[in-house]
Amino acid sequence: MTFNKMHLIRQVDLFTLKLFLSAVEEQQIGLAAIRENIAASTATKRIQDLEEIAGVKLLERNPKGVQPSPAGAVLVRYLRSIFGQLDDMRAEISSFTEGVRGEVHVASARSIIAPFLARELGSYAHDYPLIELLLSEVENSEIVRIVAHGEADVGVFAMANEMDLSGVDVTPYRKDRMVAIVPREHSLAGRESVSFEDLISENVIAVKAMMPAFRVAAKRLGREFQPRFNVRSTGVAISLVQAGFGVTVQPECHVSREMLDTIAVLDLAEPWANRIISIATPHGRLPSPAARTLLEYLAGSSPVTREE
Repeated sequence: MTFNKMHLIRQVDLFTLKLFLSAVEEQQIGLAAIRENIAASTATKRIQDLEEIAGVKLLERNPKGVQPSPAGAVLVRYLRSIFGQLDDMRAEISSFTEGVRGEVHVASARSIIAPFLARELGSYAHDYPLIELLLSEVENSEIVRIVAHGEADVGVFAMANEMDLSGVDVTPYRKDRMVAIVPREHSLAGRESVSFEDLISENVIAVKAMMPAFRVAAKRLGREFQPRFNVRSTGVAISLVQAGFGVTVQPECHVSREMLDTIAVLDLAEPWANRIISIATPHGRLPSPAARTLLEYLAGSSPVTREE
């Protein structure tokens, strides 16, 4: 048998291709027939006809069921792409008459969700009620990996030097800066700015997400960073500073006016103090209509992407 492309295009319908894909996923033609609501004998005949038309064996039969042949595995890869694009096409066309529908999964970190995303996602959900919004709070270092592996449609993360961005496309979102926070009565409180060298001899209260940056900064000074207080939450770190336990470095957006009675906020004179927040999407993959609306929404609300 030889592969005949025109014969395949003219004689194979989408239902048969979907049936073949179901047989591979179920590993049994009988289960695929149940899934697609046709008789098992009809399913078997359709797949045999598909192999005849393709001119190549697509399934390997064994006592336990079926699995794709090497040629069948190639077909499976293309069919998943084709049916995914068909779903996107259906959703995009239906949006003209029904409004945009679908699901969009966002991954971000607490230090970004609280000051920025929570409010904007709330407005987005109000404007697009037919879209189901899923949000996962994860460590900043994990966001890019999750998006690259297709576990989330959109990731909002703070740039870091050690991140591998090869699996994602990146769009600027916001800028923020890291500041030093010390108790109001601390000896450094009267200064306008400090360096990490000024802070490292103090009891630096570290949030887990900032540990890599602190360790790199300490290494440049020939020091080792071993904090006595290692917490997960910015709020906890600031409350410990307010209680006089030490100093911390946090995004400026987390400092409220009410806190200034008990803490002093100082500029941090370090290159890594400028925090660039970006949006990640899977590399080279066209976003779904639902994800695209969110990306456009965030771009419209972002001071980085808006014209000044």
